[in-house]
Amino acid sequence: MPQKVAILNVVGLSGSLLQHAPNISALGEQATLTPVLPAVTCSVQSSMLTGQPVSSHGVVGNGWFNHEQQEVQFWKQSNQLVHGEKVWETAKQRDPSVTCLNSFWWYNMYSSVDYSITPRPQYKADGRKVPDCYTHPASLRDELQNKLGQFPLFKFWGPMADIESTRWIADATMHSVEQYDPTLTLVYLPHLDYGLQKFGPPKLESIINAVDENYPDKMAITAHQFESLYDSPPLKDVIEVDQVAGGLIEFFNKRDTKVIVVSEYGIEEATGHIDINRRLRKAGLLTIRNEGGHELLDAGASDAFAVADHQVAHVYCKPGVTVDESVFEGCEAASINHERAGRYVLVANQGKWFTHDYWLDEANKPDFANCVDIHRKPGYDPRELFSQASMPAIAWKLAKKKMGFRQLMDVIPLDPSLVKGTHGRVDNPPELQPVMLGAGRAGQTLPCTAVRDVILEAMGLG
Repeated sequence: MPQKVAILNVVGLSGSLLQHAPNISALGEQATLTPVLPAVTCSVQSSMLTGQPVSSHGVVGNGWFNHEQQEVQFWKQSNQLVHGEKVWETAKQRDPSVTCLNSFWWYNMYSSVDYSITPRPQYKADGRKVPDCYTHPASLRDELQNKLGQFPLFKFWGPMADIESTRWIADATMHSVEQYDPTLTLVYLPHLDYGLQKFGPPKLESIINAVDENYPDKMAITAHQFESLYDSPPLKDVIEVDQVAGGLIEFFNKRDTKVIVVSEYGIEEATGHIDINRRLRKAGLLTIRNEGGHELLDAGASDAFAVADHQVAHVYCKPGVTVDESVFEGCEAASINHERAGRYVLVANQGKWFTHDYWLDEANKPDFANCVDIHRKPGYDPRELFSQASMPAIAWKLAKKKMGFRQLMDVIPLDPSLVKGTHGRVDNPPELQPVMLGAGRAGQTLPCTAVRDVILEAMGLG
């Protein structure tokens, strides 16, 4: 019988944060992972699970331009988008008794896993977005939500995102493992990602300064007083996700399941942004459509436009169109040899990230610019983690939506300087690189594509 294995994906965890995560650190055997470019969720996860580079599995980012539909599409969920053999498929070939539970790793619909849980809101005809999840088998959805309550979608992403969604995922995972006893369990724990993007990575000097400011007599500081300095994000987020991970580790240890922790990327301090689509528009390459006083990017009609994804941007061009190098100031050129990639693949200089913004006058912005709208924006928008409205004001808007009134949830600020953490580059210093623990690779530096073989070896199927 193969060894049971659980892979906990603690997003945003890097070596510099492990000192604040005792439960995870106790797994030992810390290794460093080198992410693929772009170092973003969908690309890195796909490389971990297939063992293939982006040019082979084709997941060139969290979203890309669909040439056939002439649309930018982000956060699609079909597993058929990931080309190549997945780790659980290889494991099943080597031992037909293998079963797999995928709990919230991406591309988790219509997959060949045996059991799956993934976020999937209901989009009602009256404009409401109702929190929900999708499972296989379908009966698992009702089981989980009857036991744990409705999946907290608005705590999974957006200005109200917090540890509640990560706890729900952990509880749903434990329930499903008790039900189905899978050989391989994949668990996605996203909480740490939120605070790191909002507030940036914690710095040792900030803790030292806090001690100096609050406790001039350092010899008199108590352990409790020192710990209180950690009661602010993102250190608080590290502690919270470590507690959830600790509960999972204890649960799996009791079931003789080997636990391995991985992370997708580390997050560096954000010091600025690049409005790549505005540059392309000023160069006369971007086409805008005006609808009811709101400007919309007309990607299919544009000579060139960018799909922004954290620190990487794909610039798609019509045949024969070239872009002057001056438009790419502050960027480095990269290459991803796949038809889904842009003609130009840009990597922002250290500390910078790409906005998707294309309007030149805020009065003409699209009506969804100030909303959490991950599907209509031509790029990832970390400002969706912030709010320009009070929590009571947000709650009131949500209450009116629940009552059937149409409400524009325009609570998201547009100031890019709010974002203090970013990722996507692959050349961060070692302390900001993603990690792997519990896999017997202590001190090694491995490409994230090696995670697939590490999983198979841990199962005894290598």
